Amino acid sequence: MMPIATQPVLIDQVYQQLVESIADGSLLPGSRIRQEELAEWLGVSRQPVSHALQLLKHQGLLTESGKRGLTVAPLDAGRIVDLYQVRTSLDALAARLAAQRCAAGSANASLRRQLEESLENGASLKPDRPAAVFIQADVDFHTTIYRLSGNSAIEETVAAQWPHLKRSMGVVLDNPDERLLVWHEHAAIVRFILAGNAQRAELAAHDHTSRAGSETAKRLAALISNEAA
Repeated sequence: MMPIATQPVLIDQVYQQLVESIADGSLLPGSRIRQEELAEWLGVSRQPVSHALQLLKHQGLLTESGKRGLTVAPLDAGRIVDLYQVRTSLDALAARLAAQRCAAGSANASLRRQLEESLENGASLKPDRPAAVFIQADVDFHTTIYRLSGNSAIEETVAAQWPHLKRSMGVVLDNPDERLLVWHEHAAIVRFILAGNAQRAELAAHDHTSRAGSETAKRLAALISNEAA
């Protein structure tokens, strides 16, 4: 973890840093969370750390473990599968709406450029970059599609679940082959959206997120099985 400079949004910064550390595996399930140590590592006072920890506890990323205090919660495979089922439908809807707006000429030009840039940025990432970098690039890509769709409820709904989704993405995106496949599928989604092909965009987005959910479930099952052994 890198020290964080003092800014008005300090609690959010601490929170995001902890979410990223849980998502990329720097903080493993069962890891004990000590408020004083975190404050020292991040170079901040205990107050923003305390607030951030309460947010993470409320979201189910941290749990009380008796005398051990707060620990990183175990991965809940069932919960992740449920989230991907919902997200698959929302991603497909967002892609269809975005393509329809492009076809109608009502799509925001700035967001169209942002979508192309997010694809280029993600596809150009070097394979040896940390998992957290790929996770954030993936989040930025899909968030741009949500905004291009014109339906703010889609982004709002998924945003509340990103902390859990990021964590599950970390399980999959540690694989270099999966990273390449993800951005190959992203490219197809962008191509259909910008061409205004709503049907193909919807199908490509649906298949992409559905496959990602299946791959995540498989990886989680393997992890749980290894831990049990």
